[in-house]
Amino acid sequence: MNIQQAYDKWSEQYDTNQNKTRDLEAVSLRQTLSGLRYKRILEIGCGTGKNTAWLQTITDELLAVDLSDKMLAVAKSKIGSERVQFLQTDITKDWDFVTETFDLITFSLVLEHINDLDSILQKTFHALAPGGRVYIGELHPFKQYSGTKARFDTAQGTQVVTCFNHHISDFTNAATLAGFNIELINEYFDDDDRQAIPRILTMVFRKG
Repeated sequence: MNIQQAYDKWSEQYDTNQNKTRDLEAVSLRQTLSGLRYKRILEIGCGTGKNTAWLQTITDELLAVDLSDKMLAVAKSKIGSERVQFLQTDITKDWDFVTETFDLITFSLVLEHINDLDSILQKTFHALAPGGRVYIGELHPFKQYSGTKARFDTAQGTQVVTCFNHHISDFTNAATLAGFNIELINEYFDDDDRQAIPRILTMVFRKG
């Protein structure tokens, strides 16, 4: 099944599965953006709303987009704020949903499913207001090297979602090419054990 079909299927159990990557990325996003406030946020890969509920508390307007209609349906059932608008879209195509610029754009566990980082970060740059930031929280490349991928179990067996390995330099080079300044690179570890392989890679880029 393709990525959209996989997440449509995963939506049935995404919130109830044990998922260390999902949970630690949520910690990363909250810690990285804590104490900040933005007028308009674009959340890419909102899924079932795991971060949407928190992001709506730090903004006046939030556009939450996802590839999967069924993941969005779960998010909509949980979040009824007037500040939040949901939209199904494929970010590898034209971003015709951007009618105004944003102060913050977030990617949570999305870019591992995108092959062409350059194109996505260039679109992101143009969708940001001057001084705007992009937050990225991804499965750490070191975890990818060891074979970890987005996956879930079904009655038909384990479903592995299509993923692409990106090195840290792939992210930073794509960001620099797009015109961003690199503000932060951080890593999050299971149980905060810094002797282990980091699970989450967190980056913040700024439109200068």
